[in-house]
Amino acid sequence: MKSKNAAELAARAAEAKKAQDVLILDIRAASSFADFFVLATGLNKIHAQAVADHIEETLATAGILPYSKQGYQEGDWVLLDYLDFVVHIFIEQAREYYQLERLWRRD
Repeated sequence: MKSKNAAELAARAAEAKKAQDVLILDIRAASSFADFFVLATGLNKIHAQAVADHIEETLATAGILPYSKQGYQEGDWVLLDYLDFVVHIFIEQAREYYQLERLWRRD
C-alpha cells in the first residue's frame, strides 16, 4: 500500500474513533524522513490512547505495522511511526502547544 493510501486509512480510523481535527499533511517537500503526517486530537489521554489503539489495529489488519510507538503511556502526544508516514495523536493542550500544522504546512 502506498504511503498516501496508508495515511488516509489511518485518518479514517482516527475519525471512526471520534478523534477531532483529523488532518493529513504532505511533508514530502520539507522532509527526508517521512512523506505524510496524520494529526488528530483526542478528548483526553484515555481517548488519545484509544484512537492510537484503533489506528494500530486497523493498519495491522492491512498488514501495516508501526516501526515505533512513543508517548502511549503518558497519552498527551502519542506517536505512531510507520516510516513513510507518522501519526500524531494529541490531547488539545499538546496540539496547541506544539503546533505541528504551523511548523510543517506549506501554504
